[in-house]
This record gives sequence, structure tokens and C-alpha cells, in this order.
Amino acid sequence: MKLESIFHPSDFSAASEVAFAHALKIALVAKTRLSMLHVSAGPNVQWDDFPGVRTTLERWNLIPKGSPKSAVADLGIMVEKVVLGGDPVKACLGYLERHRTDLTVLAVHQHEGRMQWLRKSVGQPIAEGSGQMTLFIPHGIDGFVSLQDGSVSLRNIVVPITTKPRPQPAVEAALRLIRNLQLSSGTVTLLHAGRASDSPGVRIPDDTGWTWNHLAQEGEPTEVILTTADSLDADLIVMTTDGPEGFLDGLRGTTSERVLRKTRCPIVNLPVGSLLG
Repeated sequence: MKLESIFHPSDFSAASEVAFAHALKIALVAKTRLSMLHVSAGPNVQWDDFPGVRTTLERWNLIPKGSPKSAVADLGIMVEKVVLGGDPVKACLGYLERHRTDLTVLAVHQHEGRMQWLRKSVGQPIAEGSGQMTLFIPHGIDGFVSLQDGSVSLRNIVVPITTKPRPQPAVEAALRLIRNLQLSSGTVTLLHAGRASDSPGVRIPDDTGWTWNHLAQEGEPTEVILTTADSLDADLIVMTTDGPEGFLDGLRGTTSERVLRKTRCPIVNLPVGSLLG
């Protein structure tokens, strides 16, 4: 269940910087590879335009100021910066075809699903192409990793469960994040929008140190999820998506998409066919 690689597409916006902090922190704790990619419409992008890995690690007091590049590797991670030209979606998907990725971390503007790249919608197609877990950080939301000091405030996770799509992959995804971030305690709420008697059964891990609660609320699923997440002060929502053509077609018009467009906390989404290994 260990994460081996993380992919972070960046458009160098403030929202992407917040997403970068999440990608870097997860890479640090999981001791894995972090690949950052920017798609440029021109030849003038420099390495220094990327979010500063060493500057961030210095601010987080993980390495001394003025440390060499080798100090990053000494922390157990490998960072790769890639600049590609052309269409942002095609460039990212081409990269994903050539490189295995366990987790994609990206910022999105909720109303249009956009990053700033060339005014095109890129977030959902990239998530589709990754075929793995995608952590969305909505624009204007701080998330659960502090950009300032790298501290993690992930204590309340909401996992909506229903018969279709299968709920177990979302439970496994939440468990994977808990273990990879080495979080010792917190609460996972398994939320069913409907009668308690109709709530599907799931296998709950018993060795996490976390509390796993069941909650059923009748009502329209999107509103139930959003209202419950708000009332529980959720730090993260984890959802699965099922669709005949993969993530994007499965997401369009579904509860997952509607939650993504309105949530006030980060959301992890994954196709039910994801390998959670």
C-alpha cells in the first residue's frame, strides 16, 4: 500500500502552490518520488519558476538554509521537474502514459474545473488519465498541509458509501493515506445518504488507531455529503467513481462531480478499478 510516485501538474498559480505543498509533504513522509510538470506556451520557463523545493524545506525547518540539492535526496525523496510544450491535457496525459503514478495532486477551480494553463479545462481529464488516486485542492482552500510550516491537520475524513460505485476502494484509499502520512489518530466517518438499513457493508481496518464511525442521513446525496462534511469540519472527502469510460465519463453529472464543485475541503477521487496495492 506504499505510494511509490506522486505527480503534480503546476500552472505556477497560488492555488497550485498549495497543491504543491500537499504533494511535497506526502512525498516526504512516504519517501517517494515527486514529479512536477509545467506546460509552457513559450520558451521562457526556467527551473526557478517552479515552486522552490529547497526553499520550502528550509521554511519547514527540515534542512538548513543554503543547503545543496543533495540535501533533498538525503530526506529520502527524489524530485523531478519537467517542462513540456503544447496542449496541457495532451502533455500531461502523454507524461502519465510513460510514467507510473500512484497519486496525482492538483489544484482546480471548482466552477469550471480549470487551471490557468491556456484557459483550458485540465483537471478532470488529467485525473482520468492517471488511472489512480487524484487529490483535488479546490482554489482558495488551504487544505490539510500548511504551506507555511508543513504541518498536517488531517483528523476528520468523510467517506461516502453506496452500493454503486463499490465503497471498499474509497475505504482502502483513506487507509492508504492514513498509513502513508503516518497519522496516528483521527476519525473516519463512513457516510450513507439513505436509510441505515440500506447502507452497504465494508471491511474496516482494526489496526490504524483511528475511529471508524457509520452514519446514515436521508436526503439528496450531494447535499447530505456536503452538509455532513461541513458539520463534522471534515479535512478531506474520499470518494470512488464508476463509469464505462473511466474517471472523466464516470465523474460527469455524478454525485462525485457535484461534491467536487462545491466542497470546502480537499477531495480524493479514484476510479473503482484503481490498483491500491
